[in-house]
Amino acid sequence: MTFNQPPLWRRAVAEFLGTSLLVAIVVGSGIAAQQLSPNDVGLQLLQNSTATVLGLTVLILMLGPVSGAHFNPVVSLADWILGRRSGTGLSLPELGTYVFAQVLGAVGGSVVANAMFEVGTSISAKERATPGHLLGEVVATAGLILLIFALAATKRGVLAAPAVGAYIGAAYWFTSSTSFANPAVTAGRVFSDTFAGIAPASVPGFVLAQLVGAAVGLGLILVLFPSAACTADAVVLPHSSEPTSS
Repeated sequence: MTFNQPPLWRRAVAEFLGTSLLVAIVVGSGIAAQQLSPNDVGLQLLQNSTATVLGLTVLILMLGPVSGAHFNPVVSLADWILGRRSGTGLSLPELGTYVFAQVLGAVGGSVVANAMFEVGTSISAKERATPGHLLGEVVATAGLILLIFALAATKRGVLAAPAVGAYIGAAYWFTSSTSFANPAVTAGRVFSDTFAGIAPASVPGFVLAQLVGAAVGLGLILVLFPSAACTADAVVLPHSSEPTSS
């Protein structure tokens, strides 16, 4: 018996929706935190990170069975790279579709969050690309890739939702960059000049750092879990439709 994945258009809708809602959660909770605790940045970060942990966990559970719940171009890219070793994972056209849907969804999510709080959509002026922040992005992204593919390689994908949520929540606090670890989310957050925003000039450095982090994470996966390439189809969650006879 074999399993067929949902059609690409359905997976693209799931990636668009999931990334859009993820950015809406990040930006919306950042705006709410800024309004509720205007004089306490630490409390703002706690409120923002708590909402992100809970929201990301729910989104993975909700949409993972459709698309795998990547919601992140570096996760999709790593899936494609690993899959080339064993004929699994995303194909190149699927990778392009996933990334397009993720970036478009991220921008849309930022716009929606701004509208919900009646904050005008504008380009962020929040510069973030210091050497420490960029190193933080390398560390955060490497850890995320290692976690996701380690779970898949050890057939513990069922734990992906709480594990990824917990990791991102922790990385909000132990990385200097507050763990963007996602090029699509980084691009989306440009369109909100609020607590969660990032200035356009900081984006190239962040994305480059995220790609470097993804490469480090992949290298660690191949060292620690050589069989990971065979489980690329199960990243972040297995995403299969109804079974068909082989």
